[in-house]
Amino acid sequence: MELETAVRFSEIALAFALILQGLEYCRGLQSEKVLGFIFLFLSVLLLVGFQPVFVEAGLLVVSIISLRRFQGPYNGGSDCMSALVLLCLLLSHIVPTKFWQEIALGYLAFQLCFSYFQSGYIKIINADWRSGQALHDVFAITAYPISENIRRLAHSSRLMLIMTWLVILFELAFPLSLLNQTTLIIALIVAACFHLANACLFGLNRFFWIWLSAYPILLWFQARLLAN
Repeated sequence: MELETAVRFSEIALAFALILQGLEYCRGLQSEKVLGFIFLFLSVLLLVGFQPVFVEAGLLVVSIISLRRFQGPYNGGSDCMSALVLLCLLLSHIVPTKFWQEIALGYLAFQLCFSYFQSGYIKIINADWRSGQALHDVFAITAYPISENIRRLAHSSRLMLIMTWLVILFELAFPLSLLNQTTLIIALIVAACFHLANACLFGLNRFFWIWLSAYPILLWFQARLLAN
């Protein structure tokens, strides 16, 4: 995938993700509604490709304001990833040479890979995750609004253990998918399905859309690595 194509695909996916975030803010207090409407307006402009430098700069400023408004990430890692994707895409437009453009986008690709590996590493060094107890607790006593049928899955300790280790091994092995384009595509499909499952089961919808927005950059990065 060509760099310019990857950037544009990433901007379209990011714009869609930020439109959904803006709609969430529009349901809050008056100050949050203002942030939401600004998010919506700028995200639509980004979606159609209007002046991406100024639009992405504006979205980044609004994202920082929202971090201050909520005294940190409103939705945890998804807000951090949103700011990271915005920053790297903005830098790719304003840096003076293609070398630095590739550095900015390469950093985003690295952080995307590292986010999966780090998640797996944190789990594997935790005894509760290794035993399946942590995933059991997620299903059984989580505050997320999930159905009783889903909660009953926690009763199967073997299922929790198998699911835990499948997730851990996939996350730890994710960086190896860069060795081959087909392997990377398969890994991204699996990762997207994982995020989709979390969105459907636990309502973590922001993680699905914002992580997908960085996938085109990772596809470009992998092709760039193999081209050397």
